[in-house]
Amino acid sequence: MRELPQWEFSVYALSLPRGHGFGNRPPVSVWRSDDGLGCGAITKDININDFGFLVMRRRVDQVWTVIAQSHGLSSKSEAFEQLAVALKEGQPPEPMPLSTLMRPALYDLKGRTPSDIFKLLTRPSHIPAAWILNQLYLALPKPDRNWASDCQTSNFHTRLWEAQLLASFREQGLIVTQPFESPDFRIQNKLGEEAWVEAVTANPTLRYNHVNAPRSVGPTDPDDIFFGKAALRFAKTIGSKLQRQYDQLAHVTGKPFMLAIADFQASASMLWSRESLIGYLYGEGARQEEVEGQLQAVPMKATYLLDSSTFPAGLFADDRHSEISAIIFSNACSMAKLNRVAVSGRGAPEGLRYTRLGQFFDRTPGALKGIPFCFDVASKEYRGLWPHGFEPWCAELEVFHNSFARCPVSFELLPEATHWFDQNGEKVCNSVYETSILWSQTHIQNADDPPPRLEDIVI
Repeated sequence: MRELPQWEFSVYALSLPRGHGFGNRPPVSVWRSDDGLGCGAITKDININDFGFLVMRRRVDQVWTVIAQSHGLSSKSEAFEQLAVALKEGQPPEPMPLSTLMRPALYDLKGRTPSDIFKLLTRPSHIPAAWILNQLYLALPKPDRNWASDCQTSNFHTRLWEAQLLASFREQGLIVTQPFESPDFRIQNKLGEEAWVEAVTANPTLRYNHVNAPRSVGPTDPDDIFFGKAALRFAKTIGSKLQRQYDQLAHVTGKPFMLAIADFQASASMLWSRESLIGYLYGEGARQEEVEGQLQAVPMKATYLLDSSTFPAGLFADDRHSEISAIIFSNACSMAKLNRVAVSGRGAPEGLRYTRLGQFFDRTPGALKGIPFCFDVASKEYRGLWPHGFEPWCAELEVFHNSFARCPVSFELLPEATHWFDQNGEKVCNSVYETSILWSQTHIQNADDPPPRLEDIVI
C-alpha cells in the first residue's frame, strides 16, 4: 500500500456519512491499497492520545463503503498493522448491499448522445474536473435513478450543483442524507441541528449551448444591477419552487427549509448576478456617490422589481414568506471550480497552467468594488489563501438568512459558509474565510504561454 496525500483522502472522505467531521479523532496519516480498492486513515484522539483507524473499500459499482473502524489502540504502529489487514489488498470489491441498486457508471453513455459540456470532461484540460465530478457522484447518498443520464445530457448543471452542495455540506462535517425524493438533502450537524435543502438553478427562457457561448455583459446602472432582469429571473425561479410547498411535507414541517440556487440564466452570468439576488431577497441595494468629497455607498430600496409585471422585491423584507429559512448561493458552480479544487491539491496536469482572476470582497465600510487578484491555482501563494492548503468547497458558499423565518437556520449548521443576516436593522456579513470572492474567471493555457493579466479581463 502507499501513503496518500491528505488532499486526495479529503476527496474520498466526502463519501463518509459525516464527511470531514472526524470530531476528536482526526486522521494523522492516510493510506491506499495498491489495487486502488481500499483507503483508510490512522486516527488519534486529541484528548486521550490513543489511536484508531478507519477503512473504506470500493463496492462493485465503485461506491466507497466503510468496512472497518476502531479506536482505543495503544500505538500508531498497532493501528497501522490492523489498517493494513482491513484494506484487503488484492481481494475483490465489496458486494452490493441487499435491496441496493447498482449505481450506473458516469462515463457509460449507454448509447446516449452527450451534451457538449459533458464532452468537455474528456479533454486533457478537464481531466481533473472529470475525476472530481465522478468522485462526488459516487459519494451521493441516494442519487436519482436518472442522475447519470441527466448529467450526461441536458441537465448537466442541475446535477453539478447537487454534487457541489454535497461536497460543501460534508466538508463542514455534516451528516447528509437523501431519505426522500424531495427536498434533495437533509443535513444535520453534531449538535443535532438539522435542515432540509432543495437545489435549484436559475435558467434562461431559451436554452443556449454553454460551451464557447459569448459571455453575457452585466448591467451597469445600479437600479438594473439590483432590481433588473437578473433579479426577476431569480424571483421567478425561487417563486416556482415555493409554490411546491416543501415546508408542508410531513418530514419537513417544523424544520428549517432552505433553497440552494446557482445561476445559469445567461452565459457567465454568475460573474455579475450576485447583487441581483441580494436586491430581490432584501429589496435593498447600494450605489456609489460622492458625499462631502468622498465616495460612499448610498443605500437604495425598492418595493418592486423593474418589470411591467410589478413583481415584488424583498422576499425577506417581511413575513410573507416565513416558510423559507434562508437562501444558499454560490457564484462558482462550474467546471472551473471542479478543476481548481483538484489542481490546487495535486497540481496542474503536465504542460498546463490554471490561472484564477477576479475580485475579493472588500470589507472596508462603504466599499462597493472588490479587490483584484490573480493567482496560479497550483501556486504556493494560492494554496496559502486557504487553511486547508487547497481550495475548499465552501470558499464561495453564501447563506442569506430570512429574519422573519418561522424556523430560523442556526449559523452553526453551516459554519464554514458566509452568512448574511439582519442585525439591528442593518445587513451584517460573517465569514470564516478572510478571502471571500465576489467573482472570478479561470483561464487554462499552455504552461509556456504568458499568463493572463487581470487588466486584460473584461466582464
